Amino acid sequence: MAEIKIAGIMRAGAYSPNHIGNDSAIFNATADELRKRGCLVNVYSEEKFLAEGVKEDVIVNMCREMKSIHKLQELEDAGALVINSGYGIENCTRERMTRILLGSGIPYPKSLIVGTDENILKQLVDGGFERCWIKRGDFHAMHKEDVSYVRHPEEAQEVLQEYFLRGIKRAVINLHLEGDLVKFYGVHGTDFFFWFYPYDAGHSKYGLEAINGKSRGIKFDEAELRRICDEASEALDVKIYGGDCIIDPDGSMRIIDFNDWPSFAPCRKEAAPHIAKCIFNAIKSRK
Repeated sequence: MAEIKIAGIMRAGAYSPNHIGNDSAIFNATADELRKRGCLVNVYSEEKFLAEGVKEDVIVNMCREMKSIHKLQELEDAGALVINSGYGIENCTRERMTRILLGSGIPYPKSLIVGTDENILKQLVDGGFERCWIKRGDFHAMHKEDVSYVRHPEEAQEVLQEYFLRGIKRAVINLHLEGDLVKFYGVHGTDFFFWFYPYDAGHSKYGLEAINGKSRGIKFDEAELRRICDEASEALDVKIYGGDCIIDPDGSMRIIDFNDWPSFAPCRKEAAPHIAKCIFNAIKSRK
């Protein structure tokens, strides 16, 4: 087999809030694993990719800038192999993710999708929304204020107004779920799947894990969690993924967030070979 040339595009620092080092570490570990398999991996910054593009037609990336995502989509349409897919990355923005997961029948919280200039009090009251989460709908969270926990409809309306004043036009409102918060990481098509309780482990990006607090150790079907996550991975077209779910007191589970190529911080060493395997298998299948 001829030498496989891969463009590796790192995530711009602005899109790695509180996780720049972790995101770089998993990306570099994956690149090293691909090199062990005989691949030539040329690493680019997201900024350089936007300014100059790449020549390789296999692209492994952690991009989040919308211009980068659209450029990846153009390259895919022209025949390049892109992992994660630019379309999949865009599917993980809040509004798209919510519509796709609910439309695919994947367990997810009761939700509203609204314009930030709307009066939503009646919708919240009629829908039984008391405590809930407001999340910017157009993008991934870049700041703590992009995900807001509120305790009643009036507070929700105030937060929505703040989003409007910040220039955010769309928002997703998720009903707050009581239960154990679980964070998971997976690589589609491989044996790798890892989960843990982020609050108990002191793992946090914005400190919002404290809302659900210490886990109660509610029993749940781990195989079913993995099945749900793999189904979400397919629906969203994201091979390398992570996210969060809530385990209800009865043991049922619902995904509350799903991300393209997260940091894998607590399981980086274990995950990197599986990520490389996923990429290498996709290359072989393509050939």
